[in-house]
Amino acid sequence: MPPTSSPLKGNTMNWDTIEGDWKQFKGLVKEKWGKITDDNLDIIAGKRDQLAGKLQETYGITKDQAEIQVKAFEEIHKDYQPTTAKS
Repeated sequence: MPPTSSPLKGNTMNWDTIEGDWKQFKGLVKEKWGKITDDNLDIIAGKRDQLAGKLQETYGITKDQAEIQVKAFEEIHKDYQPTTAKS
């Protein structure tokens, strides 16, 4: 299992989809965490572990606190689908 995968199964976000559609999705990240810079968004590039790390660094929070925030964000956006997806 790749390290960017969530340890939870079922109703969690598909980070492979997020990584592939990062240009669209990063707006949601920026909306939630406004202190994350565009440069940091480029570094995160849809990788869950990078997002958690940048939250720790930017907001001065613990790893556990960052994980809680990312999990809550995942729950809110668990049904995210790229708008460019073809049916």
